[in-house]
Amino acid sequence: MKKLPLGIQNFRKIIEGDYIYVDKTQYVYNLINNASYYFLSRPRRFGKSLLLDTIGEVFGGDRELFKGLWIYDSDYDFKMHPVIRLDMSNISNKTPETLETSLAMSLNKRMAEENLAITDKIPSDIFKHLIEDLHKKYGQRVVVLIDEYDKPILDHLNDVETAEANRQVLRGFYGILKSMDRHLEFALITGVSKFMRTSIFSELNNLLDITLTEEYANICGIPVGELEEHFGEHIKSLSELENLKRYSSLRDEILAWYDGYSWDGKTRVINPFSLLTFFMQKRFAGFWFSSGSPKFLIDLIRKKPGEYTNLNNPEISELMLDVVSLDKITIEPLLFQTGYLTIKEIVRIWDPPTYITEMPNNEVREAFNLHVVSALTENDEVRTGQMHMGIKRALIRGNLQEMLEMLRGFFASIPYNLHIENEAYYHSLFFAIASSLGLDMDVEVSVSKGRVDATIELVDKVYVMEFKYKQCPPEAGEEEKHRLFDAALDEAMGQICEKGYSEKYQGSGKAIFEVALAFLGRGEVDMRVKQGDGSSASTYEGDDG
Repeated sequence: MKKLPLGIQNFRKIIEGDYIYVDKTQYVYNLINNASYYFLSRPRRFGKSLLLDTIGEVFGGDRELFKGLWIYDSDYDFKMHPVIRLDMSNISNKTPETLETSLAMSLNKRMAEENLAITDKIPSDIFKHLIEDLHKKYGQRVVVLIDEYDKPILDHLNDVETAEANRQVLRGFYGILKSMDRHLEFALITGVSKFMRTSIFSELNNLLDITLTEEYANICGIPVGELEEHFGEHIKSLSELENLKRYSSLRDEILAWYDGYSWDGKTRVINPFSLLTFFMQKRFAGFWFSSGSPKFLIDLIRKKPGEYTNLNNPEISELMLDVVSLDKITIEPLLFQTGYLTIKEIVRIWDPPTYITEMPNNEVREAFNLHVVSALTENDEVRTGQMHMGIKRALIRGNLQEMLEMLRGFFASIPYNLHIENEAYYHSLFFAIASSLGLDMDVEVSVSKGRVDATIELVDKVYVMEFKYKQCPPEAGEEEKHRLFDAALDEAMGQICEKGYSEKYQGSGKAIFEVALAFLGRGEVDMRVKQGDGSSASTYEGDDG
């Protein structure tokens, strides 16, 4: 049984150490033979660094290293080319001055290793001379591979001035590549985000962006169809563990947790870091998310919570996936680029096509939503997690009064500066709570007479929910609150009944709960429930109990 290459990004170490390697060399061959300068965006820990290292080894000329892989039997000549590899995650970027100094040190170190004369201090000038001198020394054109190109910007999205200053440094640095065309054989720049239209590559406008190209949709990650081929023995060895027997097969649960990523709306790939960590730790958990929480995303959601509450399978165009301005960043492109949204379907009825997105799997949905809820309430994750477990317990037991009390406490904890007074806000936050619990929840479900706000389906129960919000004056007394709640609950329950939202579940053998939820403000939440016998009761309690 081959070893698991968790955390190993060195191609030679994987091959010589008898680790599992998912062959990407046909993609490398196609890249080399179809163009010269490429750009690729993929989420973190998705195999970009290993891809770059593989390309570097291909250009290193050691054909025997690739024995048994696709490219070994191809017509590729394995001619040796000097390779410059830059990993921007290892470059200090606290200030633009620090960025320039660190870049210069890294390039001068390479100059010294090659016994080349160091004559410059400006990074772009050193870069230029390194490329020229390597071409002259080896008599072959140079290959440039840049990893995490955007880290000096992403690290400072909450400080636009520093992010913009770093962008200017990178613009001049990367731009030197265009003037080096006669010295370059190949170049690939990879990162998480797409800043193609923020002028970061304005001087390097000959890059071919393959991020959403169907031909390269599976260039990173583990294709679903290759799961058994590479990991069949590992799946078999774990399939007898009792704690992993929740689905009909271990394979199904692996896919539910870590599959779902797509860049063409057709083929799907598995998150390699999460899959490898699962096999190593023999348990399901949000490994990828916890390996580095997206602080810049959470901070953006704190600043603009309304953008998060409107997320429900958003439709976006390819142009929208580029970040246009550092001071006007919206959440959808960042969620997609960082791996929290993936392409569900591509609608090609017009040009350019529209991308319908969704959260890819249990890992992302549960961990990200839990983190968002914690951020929006400013509760620590332990307390938020405890509250969530209590709500899940209440839903499983059918104890909706207990759930209501927890919801009141939850909404009361939201700071005034984050609070948004509209129905969608409460709807989306409730969706975030349910999603972070891993419940089978659907929102905006279409039925014959309308759209249900939310349904939660358990093994023996179904909750059909409608949300209503009524604006309540801060000085309103209990009588006014009663009146507003009654109006909202009447409207919500009337809509459930009149439009037959629960009819599709009749005859399912499950207990059906029709739930009207009304919101007046932060801690002002009320609920009305009807079960199969048609009973109805309001659970509103005033401040005096």
